[in-house]
Amino acid sequence: MKYEIIKDYREAKFRSITGVKPSTFQVMVEVLKDEYAKVHEKHGRNRKLSIEDMLLLTLEYYKEYRTYECIGASYGLNVSNVSKTIIWVENVLIKCGLFRLDGKKALIDPNTEIEVILVDSTETPIERPQKGQRRYYSGKKNGTQ
Repeated sequence: MKYEIIKDYREAKFRSITGVKPSTFQVMVEVLKDEYAKVHEKHGRNRKLSIEDMLLLTLEYYKEYRTYECIGASYGLNVSNVSKTIIWVENVLIKCGLFRLDGKKALIDPNTEIEVILVDSTETPIERPQKGQRRYYSGKKNGTQ
């Protein structure tokens, strides 16, 4: 989903899609625009995506746990470009202090009232049945079936 489609959504719907408030999204976009201007002030090719779409792509990746292939298909990008975009956005937001990779809940900085995004990047094991169980295991404990 591209930013042009969701930019006019109500705050609740925007937050349910992106995981952040529109005001926080705009603060993040301003930080990314400043950094992009610094990097490309003398030379460099323009990217295919706008800054807003790059940020939206990154937020989709963390909110929905989509693969690079799926995101690339949605935005018309190669997998390597999706990876580079996500890494660049992460690094810029981490450097400015708006993004952390250590939890799932959002925090609000009491001094600035800017929402800080926390992303849970821990892996959890998947519970699978043991190999020794019968094919039609019912789950009963007493052995009666």
